Amino acid sequence: MVDKELLTILVCPNCKGALEYDKNAQELICRVDQLAYPIRDDIPVMIVDEARSLEDNATS
Repeated sequence: MVDKELLTILVCPNCKGALEYDKNAQELICRVDQLAYPIRDDIPVMIVDEARSLEDNATS
């Protein structure tokens, strides 16, 4: 489980915007950039190249 205090200080490394924690998917989501950063072994991977694009999953 990711530390709640850590979640309050993390921001998107790309735009410096707020992130949403998706507990089920184990991801931190940036709605501005439409990116989802994975959480592996309870450690957020805050690397843009490791993020998943949310636009790929958007419905038309």
